[in-house]
Amino acid sequence: MTAMIRLLDAAQARMAIPDLCEVLTDCVNGGASVGFMQPYTHADAEPYWQGVADAVASGATLLFVAEIEGRSVGTVQVGAAQMPNQPHRGDLKKLLVHRSARGKGLARELMVAAEREAAARGKTLLVLDTATGSDAEAIYPRLGWERVGVIPDYALWPEGGLCATTFFYKRVA
Repeated sequence: MTAMIRLLDAAQARMAIPDLCEVLTDCVNGGASVGFMQPYTHADAEPYWQGVADAVASGATLLFVAEIEGRSVGTVQVGAAQMPNQPHRGDLKKLLVHRSARGKGLARELMVAAEREAAARGKTLLVLDTATGSDAEAIYPRLGWERVGVIPDYALWPEGGLCATTFFYKRVA
C-alpha cells in the first residue's frame, strides 16, 4: 500500500470532504487537540472542511492529502495568506492522520510536501503550534522543526481540561 501525497485544488478539496470529515472525526475522538471538542461527528466536521475548501479556492490555504487506495487518510494545510508585513511566512495547520493509517510515515510525507510547496511559493518561514505532551509534539523535532516555547493553559483537550501548547518554527528556503 503506497500512499500518494497530493496538493488539492478547490474542486478536489470539495470532493475530498467526506474522507476529510472521517479523518478529522477520528482524530478528535481519538484525543487530538486540534480545535474541536468531543463528541465530534461527521456533521460537525463538514462546515469546517467547507471553509477550508473555500480558503483553497481563494488561495489562502494549501491543502494536502495522503491517499491510500484512493481514500484520503491524512492531511495537512499551509495557511499561505498573511498580513502585508509577513508575505514570507506560512502557518502549518491540522496535520492529521487517521488512526488506521498511522505508522506508515504519512505525517513525514505530508510535512515534506507542505514544506516544499510553501518554499516554492516564496515562504521562507513556517510556524505551527501543537498540544504539549501529545504524540504530535514528538514528530516535529524529528522533522527539523525548532521548539520556541510553551504557553500553559492555551487550549482545551477535546475531552475537556486545559492543555499547554508548544510552538515551533522551521526555515524552509
